[in-house]
Amino acid sequence: ELPENWTDTRETLLEGMLFSLKYMGMTLVEQPKGEELSAAAVKRIVATAKASGKKLQKVTLKVSPRGIVLNDSGTNELIENISIYRISYCTADKTHDKVFAYIAQNQLNENLECHAFLCTKRKM
Repeated sequence: ELPENWTDTRETLLEGMLFSLKYMGMTLVEQPKGEELSAAAVKRIVATAKASGKKLQKVTLKVSPRGIVLNDSGTNELIENISIYRISYCTADKTHDKVFAYIAQNQLNENLECHAFLCTKRKM
């Protein structure tokens, strides 16, 4: 839902909105979308991230009409640039209320990948 003054934020809508998140990981999925499918994928990613015991990578995620651009927060190095046309599904996970995930098709091998991120706040 757009706020009343959405014209003031039109640039933000076109240029993109930045989010500071922690990258949890990625897993392959069989289908391009689905709530149960993404929930199962997120569950696998969370379990793997916890089992590894490593600190999560801090990233900056930029969402725009062109797609998603992912950069390392520390080095500002480009991790991934995903075209909007390759993204098939986005979700806020129901079980893990601070987890955001999306499913996108890999540009190199056409695999469907589910990427999960940890947000600082549930509202984000």
